Amino acid sequence: MRYLMTTKATDNAAAPDEKLFAEMGAFVEELTASGVLLATGGLAPFGVRLISSGGEITVTDGPFTEAKEAVAGFALVEVRSEEEAVELARRFRRIVGDGESVIQQVFGP
Repeated sequence: MRYLMTTKATDNAAAPDEKLFAEMGAFVEELTASGVLLATGGLAPFGVRLISSGGEITVTDGPFTEAKEAVAGFALVEVRSEEEAVELARRFRRIVGDGESVIQQVFGP
C-alpha cells in the first residue's frame, strides 16, 4: 500500500540545528535502504491553480492558503498497512517536533 505523507509549514521561527539534520538524515537513509521511501521533497509556498468549468480553464498564480495551512513537504512511502504509515509519521513528528502531518492512501498502479 502506498501512502502520501504531507507536513504543513509551521510558525516555528527557530532554524533547524545539526541534531535535527542528523536525525532526519538517518531516518531517510533507513527508509530508503529498506525500500519503504519512494520519494520525498519540500514544496514551494506558492503554485499555480487551474480550474475548469464549462470548457473554460482559468489559471491563477498563488499562494492560495495561509502560510500555516500550506503543505511544506511530502514523502511517498510503500508499507504493508495504514498502521505502519502512522508509525512512520509518528517517528517523523518526534524528530521534527510540533506541527501537523496528514497521511493519505494513494490508489492506482
